Amino acid sequence: MDIRFLESFITVAECGSIAEAARRLNLTPAALAQRLRTLEQELGHSLVTRVGRTVRPTGSGLAVMDHARKLIEATRDLRAIAANDEPAGQLRLGATATSLTGLLPDILSRLRAQYPKIEYFIRPGASVDLYHGVVAGELDAAMVVRPQFPVPKSTGWLTLREEPLVLIGPEGMVLDDPKAVIERNPFIRYDRNQWGGQIVDRYLHQHGLQVREWLELDALDAIAALVDRGLGVAIVPDWAPPWPHGLRLQKRVLPDGGVRQTGVLWGRSGARISAVRAFVQICGGEAGSGVQA
Repeated sequence: MDIRFLESFITVAECGSIAEAARRLNLTPAALAQRLRTLEQELGHSLVTRVGRTVRPTGSGLAVMDHARKLIEATRDLRAIAANDEPAGQLRLGATATSLTGLLPDILSRLRAQYPKIEYFIRPGASVDLYHGVVAGELDAAMVVRPQFPVPKSTGWLTLREEPLVLIGPEGMVLDDPKAVIERNPFIRYDRNQWGGQIVDRYLHQHGLQVREWLELDALDAIAALVDRGLGVAIVPDWAPPWPHGLRLQKRVLPDGGVRQTGVLWGRSGARISAVRAFVQICGGEAGSGVQA
């Protein structure tokens, strides 16, 4: 049985769509459908069925999903174990939106050049979700905002960037008096459910600022684009470039605004630990900082 066919089935079940699953797997829908048919013929049962516009697992599909995931995981571990401490196998990474574009590409480029036997799975997401993914062992490492509580001893932490809070306004706006600017203009808030948004919220409370909030969202690039269009001002961490192309913004670092630390959280054990250590080593070289024990 080809393990890739099991991975295809799991992806279809998670996406609820052959077209979306095909995009994720870089296959044509026809090729993905053929993989499913072949797998169903090997097992002797239908695994998925169409319900309206979605595709859902059948009873047989649901019955084999957990076993399929364990088999896929075991196969990935075997590749890493067989490498005999050489970094190899699939490295499961998570990354926030700004890390995915601003930090991860250069790191993966260097890692791939030094350790070509490592394969990658990357899950985008919010810091809190990726944090729990690492702690639960679903991810080997993740680039996240540092939580405001100690990380578990089963994990390690490496700070990559110290990102001060900045006030951003549209082109031509004078930001000499941040308090007046924040209180007199419509305010676009960085989502308080995000760890970075909570840093912004603490700044507002600590300085007694009353804002005219009209929108709250968790996409920093979208916040910057809205400010560029003159729809308000915002406080955001000064995240790693690139920022959205073509923005014309005024930016001012806020004194005593605190910082958002972006870094790598990783699990200290597992079959892929050699690949994880290689990843952290490359990250450390990029950051030029020490690793937290």
